[in-house]
Amino acid sequence: RGQKYIIKMSSLQFVNAKADQIRKAQALAFNINGAKGLQEVVKSNLGPKGTIKMLVGGAGQIKLTKDGNVLLHEMQINNPTAAMIARSATAQDDIVGDGTTSNVLFIGELLSQAERLLVEGVHPRMVADGIEIAKNECLDFLDKMKVQVEDSKEVLCRVAETSLMTKLHPKLARGLVDPIVDAVLTVRKENKPIDLHMVEIMHMKHKMASDSTFIKGIVMDHGARHPDMPTHAKNCHILTCNVSLEYEKTEVNAGFFWKDADGREALVRSERSLTDEKCRKLIDLKRKVCKEGEGFVVLNQKGIDPGSLDQLAKEGIIALRRAKRRNMERLTLAFGGHAVNSFDDLTTEDLGWAEEINEYTLGDDKYFFVEGPKKDFKSCTILIKGPNDHTIAQIKEAIRDGLRAVKNAIDDKCLIPGAGAFEVSAAHHLKEFAKTVEGKKKLGVEAFSEALLIIPHTLASNAGLDAKDVILSLLDARTKDPESHFGVDVETGNPKPVVLEKLFDNYSVKKQFLHIAPVLAEQLLLVDEVMRAGRQMNKQQGSLAFPNTQQSKKKKK
Repeated sequence: RGQKYIIKMSSLQFVNAKADQIRKAQALAFNINGAKGLQEVVKSNLGPKGTIKMLVGGAGQIKLTKDGNVLLHEMQINNPTAAMIARSATAQDDIVGDGTTSNVLFIGELLSQAERLLVEGVHPRMVADGIEIAKNECLDFLDKMKVQVEDSKEVLCRVAETSLMTKLHPKLARGLVDPIVDAVLTVRKENKPIDLHMVEIMHMKHKMASDSTFIKGIVMDHGARHPDMPTHAKNCHILTCNVSLEYEKTEVNAGFFWKDADGREALVRSERSLTDEKCRKLIDLKRKVCKEGEGFVVLNQKGIDPGSLDQLAKEGIIALRRAKRRNMERLTLAFGGHAVNSFDDLTTEDLGWAEEINEYTLGDDKYFFVEGPKKDFKSCTILIKGPNDHTIAQIKEAIRDGLRAVKNAIDDKCLIPGAGAFEVSAAHHLKEFAKTVEGKKKLGVEAFSEALLIIPHTLASNAGLDAKDVILSLLDARTKDPESHFGVDVETGNPKPVVLEKLFDNYSVKKQFLHIAPVLAEQLLLVDEVMRAGRQMNKQQGSLAFPNTQQSKKKKK
């Protein structure tokens, strides 16, 4: 009897009688319920009519967001399956900048469709194989459906608007479209990858969110550190440098002795002589290049001590210290010149040129505007304004997604019909394709097809429409006109020809979505045992984990 009992038990239970584990059907139910639970949380966020989540921190911080990536990062998720789905969805955002919510919805719906088949006795392996076949066919269909477009400003504006409308109020979203597209086109270089780090995103907590704008130049969140330095200048020479203008103590421990006051003064002068010599080189360069009515600005990555600031202020030089390392690169791309690491052999070629500089003070904060760059400038700033912190945070997240959407459109050189049109067309195609698949794998293809419709279904339900009617009307329109692509009109619920309306999604986002979501769903379907692993398994149990081994060791002794 004892032998039969051991065979029926889990091998893990035989090794460790107190181990936490879930087996077979319970493991599948555990995974499916975790995916469906996370799906219900983010479901209402999708689309331009989606709702907003309020996140409240332990210290009372408030964040309002519709961004699935922010929501999944900030939420505390205890269910291991839901946490795994959240990590894979946020990985998509890290790669292409969008598609987080769609990923979670699709995985949850795919597992829900699979659950119906499992209840009827279909083996999970058959379902997983069917999903893999459907994924490959869907990727082929994606390549056939992509629309080749020129990266004109009009097309890029429509891409940015589609992205922003899902995260911000429509009026505010339309106001940010031009700044985002202008910023990406500014930093774009021929035959080189677009570096979005060259777009500075700066915020000022004043005025209204609609006052956010594109700045041809660089805005920094600190100003000059001397009261006598001017706060406004025109036609300025710009020197960007990484040179210490501070008095630095020797690293060697030493004692200095003097006989009288004159000796002490000589010692102080010799200690400062190195720093003063650097300041004199700056002053000489300023006198050499500046004509009447021109200014001279020093932007230093390292420190400038009060003595040096005083010398520079007397010459009318504006000096900023502790500038961000990234701004050193941005400044030279925008205004020309070179970022120097030494003041030896300084020439006029090391200097940039700006038409105007201004310093503004808001409460205790200072903002330094360097504007009027050279003609072919390759760096810029998007200045966000807003009355409070959570509004600024919401706009900043939306701008980052908008920048990525425009960059993806330029890199891909093609777009995908949006508003759920791809999902409807792909589901219609897979239903026809399923007829050619033999055996039970056909059921997996059909489940994949049904799961794709969760995107237009959610878009319609979030807009307050009858989701079933909307889906049926979309499928009917697709059947009548197979060459066109129809998406959800969130205002009327009628099928909308999205290519004519120029509503587009990024090709790379859809491709990544189809690579990540089905693979994770397949892996979760094939899980037949969930156990608590690692050192926690043996906690508080000592030698009970392997009783036979411990006894045999004692006998040998």
